[in-house]
Amino acid sequence: MQLEAENARLKESLAKSSEVIVKKDEKIASLENQLYWLRKKVFGQMSEKHLPVDPAQLSLFSTEHISDEQKAEADEANAKADLAMAKAIAVKEKPSRRSLDTTGLPVVETYIYPEGTTDKDGKLLPEYVVIGQEESSRLERVPAKVYIAKTIRVKVIHKSEIKENLPEDRKIQIAPLPLAPVDRCMAGASVLTDLIISKFMYHLPFYRLIKQYRESGITIPDSTIGGWYEAAVEKLHPLYRLLKERVLRGEYLQADESTVPVMDDKKTRKGYMWVVRDVLTREVVFHYDLGSREGEVAKELFTSFKGILQSDGYGAYNQFETVEEITMAGCWAHARRKWVDALDENKAYASHAINVIAGLYAIEKKADDLGLSTEERKELRRKESYPIICEFEKWMEEIWVTVPPKSRVGEAIKYAFSLLPRLSSFVNDGRILLDNNLIENVIRPLALGRKNWLFCGNDASAYRAAIVYSLISSCQSAGVDPREWMEDVLCKLPYYNRDGRDLTELLPKDWAASRQHVTE
Repeated sequence: MQLEAENARLKESLAKSSEVIVKKDEKIASLENQLYWLRKKVFGQMSEKHLPVDPAQLSLFSTEHISDEQKAEADEANAKADLAMAKAIAVKEKPSRRSLDTTGLPVVETYIYPEGTTDKDGKLLPEYVVIGQEESSRLERVPAKVYIAKTIRVKVIHKSEIKENLPEDRKIQIAPLPLAPVDRCMAGASVLTDLIISKFMYHLPFYRLIKQYRESGITIPDSTIGGWYEAAVEKLHPLYRLLKERVLRGEYLQADESTVPVMDDKKTRKGYMWVVRDVLTREVVFHYDLGSREGEVAKELFTSFKGILQSDGYGAYNQFETVEEITMAGCWAHARRKWVDALDENKAYASHAINVIAGLYAIEKKADDLGLSTEERKELRRKESYPIICEFEKWMEEIWVTVPPKSRVGEAIKYAFSLLPRLSSFVNDGRILLDNNLIENVIRPLALGRKNWLFCGNDASAYRAAIVYSLISSCQSAGVDPREWMEDVLCKLPYYNRDGRDLTELLPKDWAASRQHVTE
């Protein structure tokens, strides 16, 4: 009995020790992942956070194991991919420099004569004859000029009024004063546009703009610049509301969010800017709700939406999985990044996964090259893409038991399994893209901007930034020059408001269409 008790005690102790070892291994893996994440944050590109979901509970397809022949095919594909990568990174010869296209630029000519061959006015002396010339060109730039646009309204009176009427009865005529973009503001539409475009398209803080204007001959106080900017954005606000309503009525939307530092009680806090892109119309809207990233913001944003919603794996979008009117779509680019992160940890597994995802993109390229319609693309995806996804799931199920759950490979498997329903939805609709990279391109100016202007002064400032980014991004997607559009719209808005005209005509896409119609 004593031996049995001792044996039981030892077994219990061994079990506890094993449990401690497992926890320590998981802790080590977690710390290694944190270190890897920090190195990526400082020296490389970042990828989105994962969802801690157990893949064993999320199988979508059959659970058959991969055969030896399939493994051999995978190894061969990996070898080919490595060879292609080696060729891709090989150093290429420096290409020859291409000449600049200067046909659209004005030319200023300067004639230079040999010393002593011209008179005091620069004309060639009569004893010399021109026998030829040599030309050379340089690109020069004149800094922006600031000037005062003075409007002088001339008063006139008909001659008969002078002859027939007394001075107090004479009818004096004068043209009405043109409406200003902003009432009681000296800044014209071009200056207001310059402030907005310089800050949000070229990422210049206002203090740098003040220096530029000082070099042009005018010193503008910081408070004045800020007041002009706020007043101009307020005028653009109705257009933003119309744009937002129209985008959220779209049939196929992409959604993402990005951080924006906001000043709060002399300290900056992390706020979030939500971005929604209509894939079919390419219009974009930025949404700021006091910097919140909670699921309630997403719920309010898409409360009336019906259609396809494509996003990364952020949990705020999980609530829409059960909404009948919404079809959720995933992003293969985000799934791929998880495997790219795991390359240093397990090259064999990570390379295989990356090659599988590359195969899906190759099928899309094939559809593009063939110019397939939406229905034809859907059939191609069902025939070729869907089997690849099924095999990919089987492979992940097989290797899941061989990797630590908190390793980078384990995290990549969790991420892919948790989003397989969304990642697979593109096979049922030829309109759905494999990723939401296009909306990430839209967010990039925000990331560049916050490195320059650093933070928003308050929530109101962040909301104004959302307005401007929405309109500029929609201009760019419509092929419209944002500066040309904004200056024209700021001039027209007072008249549209006065006459009660439809402001939708001034949205970038509609504005571009009307200009094209006039040109034709």
